[in-house]
Amino acid sequence: MQTKREMAGYSCSLLGFGTMRFPTNPDGTIHEAEAERMLDRAYAAGVNYYDTAYPYHSGASEPFVGRVLKKYPRDSYYLATKLPMWAIHTREEAAAKFEEQLERLGTDYVDFYLFHSCDRNRWKQICELGLFEQFTEYKKQGRIRRLGFSFHDSYEVFEEMLRGKPWDFCQIQYNYMDTENQAGDRGYALACELGIPLVVMEPIRGGSLIRFSDDILDAFHHLDPARSMANWALSWVATHPQVKVVLSGMSTMDQVEDNLRTFSQFTPLTDAQMAGISDIVSKIRAKVNNPCTGCRYCMPCPHGVDIPRNFSVWNEYAMYGVNFERYRKRYQGKDGAGIASLCRSCGACLSKCPQHIDIPADLRRVAETFES
Repeated sequence: MQTKREMAGYSCSLLGFGTMRFPTNPDGTIHEAEAERMLDRAYAAGVNYYDTAYPYHSGASEPFVGRVLKKYPRDSYYLATKLPMWAIHTREEAAAKFEEQLERLGTDYVDFYLFHSCDRNRWKQICELGLFEQFTEYKKQGRIRRLGFSFHDSYEVFEEMLRGKPWDFCQIQYNYMDTENQAGDRGYALACELGIPLVVMEPIRGGSLIRFSDDILDAFHHLDPARSMANWALSWVATHPQVKVVLSGMSTMDQVEDNLRTFSQFTPLTDAQMAGISDIVSKIRAKVNNPCTGCRYCMPCPHGVDIPRNFSVWNEYAMYGVNFERYRKRYQGKDGAGIASLCRSCGACLSKCPQHIDIPADLRRVAETFES
């Protein structure tokens, strides 16, 4: 059976089923038969935490998850969903959206409810509209059992939010490559200090921590040849005791089975294994093409080049070394705005870069990588 951890008074499976990446049909709709089979398998193995959200699969995730879970006793699993903050401008809109979500899910209450994808602006929105107080009333009514937020911004904003309200839990992006991004290690330490349970999303970084160049794969296999890359990534996160649920957006039954093995009677990684991963991370980061930190001192570019974004995509591709088409699409964006080939080598950026990067030369290399 699956390992469980206590979170805000509930015994939650350490593995949480994230429903953002269900298998799909050619037209992009959920492959419902296979997705239901995966949910049933996870439930039978002891997974009891299911995470969805209003926009997942173009709005189809909440109704589908609600229908599938309806076959099981309501008190045998925990349901998590999120308020779509981008669609909320008034308390009345928030109330209407919450009622709609309960109807879509076919339930009278949500176990873990989150303000979705919070950053500085959405934190301001929560405070100005009094949304925390509004949804705390729903808690008192028993329509929400625990209230939290999911987060995507800097540590400083995270600290302001976490200290700003008496949250029951929060959800952050955390993995062995993102220890200094967003909430990161400092956010984890703050949650420990305040005693706030953590749910972790993107433990495999959208699949990036599965596909590596051969030298990195060999380094992981040297630590333990029996573990999959997903096992290493999930286990690293779960070794942190303040993490109570590790969400995995599973797309295939093979992924379900691999994750179930990882969290069946889970044993934290040893100090030597954690140190080994730290060494591997250093090797991955050493693969970057240049030392751009994204400080944006070079901006704005008079020719419209988004210099930090170009270098970010280029460096990520160098680190992970796989899935060229994914990074090419990220580089091009929706309309090709800001791409490296717009550079005219005017040199306006050169004196501004604290890392002393030859920016025009490297932009030419970026364009050669993704446009040739």
